[in-house]
This record gives sequence, structure tokens and C-alpha cells, in this order.
Amino acid sequence: MIGQGEDVAPVPGARYNLVSMPRAALHTIGCRLNQAETALLSDQLRSRGYELVEFGQPADLFVVNSCSVTESAEADCRSLIRKIRRTSPGAFVAVTGCYAQTGAEALRKLEGIDLIVGAQHKMDLPRYLTSLERRPAPEVLHTRTIGRDDFTVEGVGEYRETRANLKIQDGCNFMCSFCLIPFSRGHERSRRLDDLLREAEGLVARGHRELVLTGVNVGRYAGDGRSLADVVRTLEAVPGLDRIRISSIEPTTISDELLELMAGPSKLCRYLHVPLQSGDDEILSAMNRRYTARQYAAFIEKAARAVPDLGLGTDLMVGFPGESDSAFGNTRALAADLPFAYFHVFSFSPRRGTAAIKLPGSVPSRTIKARSDELCALSRAKRLAFYQRYVGRTLGVLFETRNGNGLFMGLTENYIRVGVPAADDLSNAIRPTRLEGAMDGLALGTVVGPFAP
Repeated sequence: MIGQGEDVAPVPGARYNLVSMPRAALHTIGCRLNQAETALLSDQLRSRGYELVEFGQPADLFVVNSCSVTESAEADCRSLIRKIRRTSPGAFVAVTGCYAQTGAEALRKLEGIDLIVGAQHKMDLPRYLTSLERRPAPEVLHTRTIGRDDFTVEGVGEYRETRANLKIQDGCNFMCSFCLIPFSRGHERSRRLDDLLREAEGLVARGHRELVLTGVNVGRYAGDGRSLADVVRTLEAVPGLDRIRISSIEPTTISDELLELMAGPSKLCRYLHVPLQSGDDEILSAMNRRYTARQYAAFIEKAARAVPDLGLGTDLMVGFPGESDSAFGNTRALAADLPFAYFHVFSFSPRRGTAAIKLPGSVPSRTIKARSDELCALSRAKRLAFYQRYVGRTLGVLFETRNGNGLFMGLTENYIRVGVPAADDLSNAIRPTRLEGAMDGLALGTVVGPFAP
């Protein structure tokens, strides 16, 4: 357990005392980076003799990769643990992830957890499973400080999805006033270039044709003195890899070099998800964001000019302390004016330990809901308009799976979700597809050719 103000680290080389082929189920709460880490933990467990089963199926080991970005995410973790305990009372439960780092004491008091693993030891979790016997109190492997050195990761992520995530970076130094991530994941650090290339080659060997580069602040990648553009160029040389997609990236970290790569003949998808959070300068300043509304708008307009057919998404936060009607109006106006294809809309969640929790001017929940509904409606309209721009055009679509209505679903490189009627199995195929029409969240198309080169 956690001592009085002391760090507790695990003892390496622990002995195993496991039954033959124990079953393990893993569940991710939160972001794409968490998903990437769960996939790597899955691969490590399989290599250690575990049989991986769907979460909810009978298992000897449950691993919950938690999130602490909102109170709701932490509540989801606690609820899930209680559910596991009701349905699988004899199973061993391990909790890792951001909540295990920032809320270890709270989790320690929650009945039903056997092992809590903080950020420093997260990716080594499987080697510390010395036994799957239930414990009267959870063992806690936790340090307050998190290493700052460039890192490597064991294994190759285990994915059932067509697209695979590739973790290239962790931690953040930006210290936005609403964000707990610097406390849950530590300072910026990058993955060694040779190691991320190793995993990328392994993922492609397993059949993944698109890799999504993930991290807390991917634009700050600096492994081995290289940049994010260098990562892209390195991955472009991987035979069999058709697409490279960048996940959410901060606007101040996107270089002209990266835009030039995206605009040229490249495997880099013409897609950017660039968080705005607010369109009001006073709120942006209180958030400790690193741009003004005008600077952000200028960058988005530059990117749209530089990269033809660029798909643009953003994050908008509603209800930050002090968000007046006029401040929200500024956000709505900027979001409407800029060429976004969609927004992700979030409600402000006060996080203990962040600067924003001390700010005055809380926004009533009724107001937050009304503003969120308004932005979500605008996002749906923007997405439909974006899709309609491409009706009649032929785009390459990477198909993933058939939906309940019999349509094969896939994505264009600029993030248009497309469904086509098809008798053939199109899984993991990139096919030229003519878009015939658009509705809320879906473009309908027809495959018009063989595999795209």
C-alpha cells in the first residue's frame, strides 16, 4: 500500500504462480492513447500465456485502464469495478491508467481491487502479476514522480479493428488550467524512433493498413532529436503501410513542414483534429491556452489553404468558469465561421489540483446543457455540409466492417464515414468509392473500382 508520503515501487523479477492458460479481459476508459496502451498490455499478456477474452466474459483477470480527465470518467471506473465484483467475485482485478495515478488513495478504499498500478509502472503491469489469488487489500505500485526520459514499449499492440493506434509520445508540459493530464502522465517524453518503427512494422505485418499516431501532445514529439515530420517520413518507408493518421494535435505544434507533407503525395492523411476549446480571448487566457482566437483562426485558414480536401475537427469546452453569454457567443461564431467538419463538445469538469478549480464564475448546469446542445446541433450541420461537398466525387475508402443494416463501413483519408451496399467482404480493403449522397454522420457510396494502389 502507499506509505506515509513515500513512493512505492514494485520488485522486479517476481515469480509467477499462475494456472494454465488463465483468461484475461481488458477494458479501456478514455482516450485513444489509453486504447493504444491497452492494446500493448493485451499483447504482453498473450505472450505470457494468457487467453484474451471479451470484457464481460468469464475471466480470471480483469484489467481496467482508467481515465481521470473528468469526474464522469472516474465514476465510470468505480462503477465498472463494482460490476466486475458482482459478476465475477473470484476474479483478480487490476486498475491502471490516469485515475490509478491521480486517485490511487480513492481506489485503494474501493472494495474489490487487488492491484493498483500508477503511471510509472503501467506498461510493466503484466510482469508484476505474481499470482491471481484475491488479496485482502490492494497492492499499490505508485510513484509521485514519473520518468522524463525517452522510452520504449514492449510488444506490438493487439487490435481487432482495421486501424491500429501507435503510441509515439506521452506527457505534457503545457499546463492548461482545466487539465489534470500533466499530473496523471507527467512531463513530455517521446518514444525512441527505432522502437516505434519496430511496432509499426509489426502492426503492418498483422495486416493493419492505417496507423494512427497517438500521444498526449504528439506535435511535441522529439525522440532522438527528431520531429513529428521525421516520424511520418520514417513510417512512409514501411512496405504495406498505406495510411498514416495524426490524432488530436495542438495548433501551436503543427509545423509548416508537416502541412507540406500532408499536402503532397504522401501516406499522411489529409486530416487534422485541432482543439480550440473556446473562441473567446478572456476564456482562452484563463484556460492558459497558447493562442488567441484570431491566431487560432489564422492557422486553421492557412492549413485549409495549404492542404486540399483537408478534413478538420476540433474540441470545444462549454461551461468553463466565467463563460458569459457573450463569451459563448464568440465560441459559437468562430466555430461556425471556420471550415470544421465536426466538433467534439465537452462540459467543463472541475479537477482537484488544477488551477481552474479556484476560478470564480461557475456556469449553471442548465446553461451548460443548452450551450452544449446548440454546439452539437451546429456540429451535425457542419458535418452534413462537409459530406455533401464530396457527393459525386470518387475517394479512396478503407473499409472496416459491415453494420447492422448490411452496409460495409469505412473512412476516407479526410475522415468521411462511408457506407456501401456490398455482397463481397471488403474488410481491410481500400477501394475507390463514388459518394452518392449524405445524411447525418454518414455518406452513402458505390464501389467503382478494384483495390486502390
